Amino acid sequence: MSFQPVKFYQTGTFTVGNRLLPAEERSVQASAKRFNSLNSGHRACQGCGEALGARYAIDAAMEATHGQLICANATGCLEVFSTPYPETSWQVPWIHSLFGNTAAVATGIAAALKVKRLKGADRDVRVVAQGGDGGTTDIGFGCLSGMFERNDDVLYICYDNGGYMNTGIQRSSATPPAARTATTMAVGPEPGNVFGQGKFLPAIAVAHEIPYVATATVADLRDLEGKVRRAMEIRGARYIHILVPCPLGWGTASHETIQIARLAKETGLFPVFEAEHGELTSSLKIRKQVPVEEYLRPQKRYAHLFGKQPKVDVIARLQALADRNIRRYGLLDFDQ
Repeated sequence: MSFQPVKFYQTGTFTVGNRLLPAEERSVQASAKRFNSLNSGHRACQGCGEALGARYAIDAAMEATHGQLICANATGCLEVFSTPYPETSWQVPWIHSLFGNTAAVATGIAAALKVKRLKGADRDVRVVAQGGDGGTTDIGFGCLSGMFERNDDVLYICYDNGGYMNTGIQRSSATPPAARTATTMAVGPEPGNVFGQGKFLPAIAVAHEIPYVATATVADLRDLEGKVRRAMEIRGARYIHILVPCPLGWGTASHETIQIARLAKETGLFPVFEAEHGELTSSLKIRKQVPVEEYLRPQKRYAHLFGKQPKVDVIARLQALADRNIRRYGLLDFDQ
C-alpha cells in the first residue's frame, strides 16, 4: 500500500522534520549517503518539478539496487537541462535516446543484461527508463505499450508537467482540459485545451495488467520513494507516473511547486494510487479535500477562467472531473 508511516506534522503544514524520526523511517533525501544521482550544475529553471522528481526517483532506485542501475532518458526538458554537451549532471550510467524510443532502448539494455547474467555475470543490474509526458503519452506511446505487452524487466518513469515545455509550451495529450498552452490559446468561446481529448496513461498501463503501476507527486516524498522501492522489488514491466509542476509552463512562482503539486492531489484532479496486475491495490487518501478553484487560481495557464466574468461552468466541469477521480480511486475516507 502507499507508503505513509509518518503520522505527526508541524502545525499548519504537512512537513515533518527528519531529525524527529528513527533512522529507518527517514527519507532517502534526508541521508548524507544519498547518491545525488542528478547532481548540481544542471540548467533546470528555478522550482522545476521535473528536476525534483528525477532526483527523488533515481536516488530511491539507486538505494534499492545498491547502485546497480542504468538509466535510459528520452529527449525532453530533463535531457536538455541535465546534459548540455559536453557536460552532464548525472552520476549514474545514463543513455540518451530519441524522443519516442526510450522504452525500446531500455528493453534492449535489459535484454543485454539478462544475457550477461545467463553467462555468469555476478552483478544484477536493473534498468530505469524515463521521459516527460510528451515522450511518453504521445511520441513514445507505441514503444511503451510494446514494453508493457512483452512484460520487459524495465521500470518506466514518466515526469508529467502537462505539455511540451522545452520546445515552447505546446499541448500534449497529458495537458489538462481548459489549460492554456501555445497551441491551446485562451481565445474563442471555449478557451484553453478542449475537454474530452488526451489520455490518462496510468489507467492505460493498468489495463495492460503489468505487474506494477503507480502515480505520485513531488509533494509526497516518502510516498514517491516507497513506490520506487516497491517497483524495484518486482520483475517485469513497471510504470510510475509522477506529477511535476512546471513554473514556466504553468505560470506559477518558483517557490510554489510543492504546494501546487499537493493541491493537485488534495483536490482529486490528480489521483495518487497503486495497482498490481490490473487491480487497484491502494490509494493515497486526501487529507483535506479542497475545491479545484484553489488549485486553478494560482496558475496563469488558467487565468482566463477568473476574469471579469469567471467561467463558472468550466470550473464546475473541472470539479466534476475531480469528484469522479475521488469516487473511482477511493481517495476519501468514509469519515470525511
